[in-house]
Amino acid sequence: MKNNSNVAVREPLFHVSKRKEIALVWKIVIYASAIIGALLVASIICTIVSEDGNPLWFFVSLFNGNIGTERRIWQFFKEFALLLLVTQAVVPAFKMKFWNLGANGQILIGCLACTAVMFTLGGSIPNALLYALMFIASVLAGVVWAVIPAVFRAFFKTNETLFTLMLNYIASGLVVVMISVWVSTGSGVLEPMEQYSFPDVFGSEYIFTILIAALVTVFMFFYMKKSKHGFELSIVGESENTARYVGLNIRWVIIRTLIVSGAICGIVGFLLSGDINNTVNNEMANNMGFTAIMTAWLGKFDPIIMIGTCALITFVTNGMNEVRSSFGFYNNSVVNFVLGFIYFFIIGCEFFIRYKINLRKKKSAEFTVLNDNSIELEEKNKAQISKEEDK
Repeated sequence: MKNNSNVAVREPLFHVSKRKEIALVWKIVIYASAIIGALLVASIICTIVSEDGNPLWFFVSLFNGNIGTERRIWQFFKEFALLLLVTQAVVPAFKMKFWNLGANGQILIGCLACTAVMFTLGGSIPNALLYALMFIASVLAGVVWAVIPAVFRAFFKTNETLFTLMLNYIASGLVVVMISVWVSTGSGVLEPMEQYSFPDVFGSEYIFTILIAALVTVFMFFYMKKSKHGFELSIVGESENTARYVGLNIRWVIIRTLIVSGAICGIVGFLLSGDINNTVNNEMANNMGFTAIMTAWLGKFDPIIMIGTCALITFVTNGMNEVRSSFGFYNNSVVNFVLGFIYFFIIGCEFFIRYKINLRKKKSAEFTVLNDNSIELEEKNKAQISKEEDK
């Protein structure tokens, strides 16, 4: 027996709809609000957890960690430049949807090649030639380490995510092995070879790194936005079928793109080992390859916008080291905690940029749905009325 009762359906309290493109100024306001909100929440939590601190001192320490002294200012620009370089390195591959997680390994292998030249040839050839060989060795090593997974992806369709990730561990192991060969004491530490350090530019040890980062950023802007190669890798990233249809050599585009990525990582390796540290260890990449994934994504894979995202992450990271000292924290977990908050807030605000929430306009917006028996009865009544009109 069928139920003849009507079913009342209430309209949802809200529904989500796709938003039209909003103005750039509103995007900036949303992102800025997310960042400020994240820092405010972080300041309150750090104050609660610490034994002696307050939210105002949190922000004072944050700025003091970046601009408190002249050395800290230079340190900020140096780390910002290095992160920007690594971010520029991963962008072409990501734009092509080649998920290169091996930037750490490509940097390390560049450091190792640079140190090998410095260790074996230092003192036996003029320094000018030594610097040139260190640079060439670093770039070539980074290229080779990036091209290996590119070839396997292009010809054998292997998973580049796992491939590049595993190469990170291999590069780290190679560094440890070579240090054990070079250092006979068994300490596992190769002392800095400062006598072969790249000379200071304009009286600062960091200017050279900053200039290289600026030049590479300009190059990547024109490469990605204005060049034929940048256009081709974008087509491959959108659809390999489309790229094949228009006659692109997909294998060559993949390999060529990873050559660019590996070369930039090799440059970072040269700067770290040949200019900044004058040695090598398996922690030298400092996980910049993984941080660059987030800064590239936050920057929409745009070489110019990524300047801002790299500056933000570097500012917060350096500032949180000072907060850790001021608030009496004993490890880096607080730094990762605040960075996680910022990532979470920024990713969350992406939702409000792309979509909007529409609230229900009427408090009692209901409509009635007739069940099957009611519909059948209504049809019979209509038929009976029609027959009577015919008579």
